[in-house]
Amino acid sequence: MGIRGELTGSALALTVAGLLLSGIGVLMVYSATHTAVSAFEEGLYIKQLIWVGIGFCVFLIVVMLPMRMHEILSYIYYIMLILLLAGLLFYGRVGGGSMRWYSFGFLHFQPSELGKVIVLFAMARYLSYSKKPSQHFRRLMLTGILVLIPTMLVLRQPDLGTSLVYLVLMLAILYWSGLPPVYLLLIISPVFSMITAFHPISYIVLFAVIILLLIILKPGAFMASAIVVVNLLFGMVTPLLWNRLADYQKSRILIFLNPGNDPQGAGYQIIQSKIAIGSGGLLGKGFLGGTQTNLNYLPVRHTDFVFSVVGEEFGFLGGLVIISLFALIIFLGLRTAVRVRNRFTSFVCVGVVTILFFQTVVNIGMTLGIMPVTGLPLHFVSYGGSSMILSWVLLGLLVNAEMSWQEY
Repeated sequence: MGIRGELTGSALALTVAGLLLSGIGVLMVYSATHTAVSAFEEGLYIKQLIWVGIGFCVFLIVVMLPMRMHEILSYIYYIMLILLLAGLLFYGRVGGGSMRWYSFGFLHFQPSELGKVIVLFAMARYLSYSKKPSQHFRRLMLTGILVLIPTMLVLRQPDLGTSLVYLVLMLAILYWSGLPPVYLLLIISPVFSMITAFHPISYIVLFAVIILLLIILKPGAFMASAIVVVNLLFGMVTPLLWNRLADYQKSRILIFLNPGNDPQGAGYQIIQSKIAIGSGGLLGKGFLGGTQTNLNYLPVRHTDFVFSVVGEEFGFLGGLVIISLFALIIFLGLRTAVRVRNRFTSFVCVGVVTILFFQTVVNIGMTLGIMPVTGLPLHFVSYGGSSMILSWVLLGLLVNAEMSWQEY
């Protein structure tokens, strides 16, 4: 097995961008933990460096493997994922109020992270072979089933952030398959029904808009009926679902709306993050110079809130470098998605770009206080083995597609 295809400038740029982000991540993890009082956090930057090395080796393997192999094995991957996610209900390791990992001594494996790629493979495999029109009900329903089964298992852990990634991934892939945006609006209309269910007038207005869209689009009696019934159900069960949310999930939503409600409790993290980023100014306080970071005011600063450390120590320009590197990867990924000749590979490229874009926006928005805290890490930069390996797998798929774009 060797390197396939041509090493293009774009493939090289993608690889360099990944290495730069990983290098920045190791430095930020060191800065975030070098004054930590917890023995657990000592030396985490060395572990992160090891994860980068492992991730890069996985990246090389992904680049070497033919995309055609993933296309053939997509459904087998999917069945294995479902078994792994279901197994967590019985053998998962409990941590932080959720059960997301298999524990192998010092090593913890989180199947839902790898599941982002596997769900993408399964959808890409199905849609690339489907001959039905993009808005055909059966096509949409089967795609939805492929996504909803792992999503429900991940929600059971519970892990709201990862389950949102699966759903956003489905919308992006359906759009890329040719589904008109207005149909996407109808698909996500139950979400709006849930939000407006607490305000009867808003709910009635939304329902009138949905009915109007159905009259204009004429998607067929069965599909129209299904959309109406689902929106009615979501509107009615929202109060029940709210009562079934875990306390920390309710708290995250309420604190997102107003962090000042509990400044010493659930709102403390967002407030400290905004102070850290705001105090960094244009150029920041310098490496290891962050007071919010080094005086341990900012919780989980080496994982979900690592961008706050960047903002405090390297200021606006440091944050801009991170965002620019992600923007470069996303731009090159989309360009590859357009020019590859294999439909499955094109779907995979769009899915990879969607995962990177969504998690970057949500993570950075979370640290700035404009997005709810969902627990999604910043790819390549946040501490964590599963996240780091997934980051390099995603990049490997883009580089693989770029180097073999002429293959059918």
